Amino acid sequence: MSQHVLLNSIDHKDLKVNTSRSAALGDNLWFSVTFPQEFRSIQAHYPIFFHKDAATGQFYSVALFGFAQNENLFLTDSGWNASYVPLSVRRQPFLIGQQTVREDGVERQQRVIHVDLDHPRVSQTEGEALFLPYGGNTPLLDEVGEMLEIIHHGLIDSQRFIDALIEHELLESFTLDIELDNGKKHQMIGFYTINENTLATLSADTLATLHQQGYLQAIYMALASQSTVRDLLNLKNAQG
Repeated sequence: MSQHVLLNSIDHKDLKVNTSRSAALGDNLWFSVTFPQEFRSIQAHYPIFFHKDAATGQFYSVALFGFAQNENLFLTDSGWNASYVPLSVRRQPFLIGQQTVREDGVERQQRVIHVDLDHPRVSQTEGEALFLPYGGNTPLLDEVGEMLEIIHHGLIDSQRFIDALIEHELLESFTLDIELDNGKKHQMIGFYTINENTLATLSADTLATLHQQGYLQAIYMALASQSTVRDLLNLKNAQG
């Protein structure tokens, strides 16, 4: 269960957040959502694929951490074994919300920070404080605000990116078959990747448009990231 509430310095003055990384804190994810502005950091560590929401039919970009549900091969006893943790993971237990405010008689929507009080990271006793003793945000909360803003705009841009991929028929489903050193076989289905053959047939004008939008670079970063599947497989073999 989740209990999302608007974060404020009165009701939540003593709230703390555990920023360490473990399965008990919800980090046993086998993938998380990402977006083109983050691809440069993501592609150095994680394969970037595309996943389709079964309920909505919406595609979104994901960073892959494992080959099965609840398997995060980057989690160790000492934390998350990679120098970059995706923003959609780091932002937990916070999320962005909308609040109606009135200024000079005009109503407008304002983005605000919500927190999930039932999240295992949230505590009154352990972790980092969100508010200073005499009011004001701690550096952690300021960082959270910046992070949520980047995610908000990144997901909006990501939708345009996905729309462009669909328009040019660049997404194709694939099945990833892996065999471990111990002989066990795994098959990963339900993900999509960039169709390189279709990409190679795009016109110069289309490629120029994609480049101007910043999406051509994102496409190539997604393709380049697939070399990290081998690193993921090595982690899997090392963990048995």
